[in-house]
Amino acid sequence: MPKAIWNGAVLAESDRCEIIEGNCYFPPDAVVRQYLRDSATHTTCPWKGTASYLDVVVNGETNKDAAWYYPDPKEAAAQIKNHVAFWRGVQVEP
Repeated sequence: MPKAIWNGAVLAESDRCEIIEGNCYFPPDAVVRQYLRDSATHTTCPWKGTASYLDVVVNGETNKDAAWYYPDPKEAAAQIKNHVAFWRGVQVEP
């Protein structure tokens, strides 16, 4: 079952992930929200829409913008609405 780990903490774990462009998007109910903090960062993908970013905070350490999600994706990416993906050193294990 895929899981996301950073700084010794399991951030998300689910067998219902969506894989898009090599990224594992975890469903909202599989994400441990206590480790995530809203960020002001946003980016735009031509076919998915506008992504919102989250800082990952574990044991007093912050990994800035290490997670992202699409709160209002375009129709082509509707299946990942509010699903969370990770990068920047977050280990995603299959």
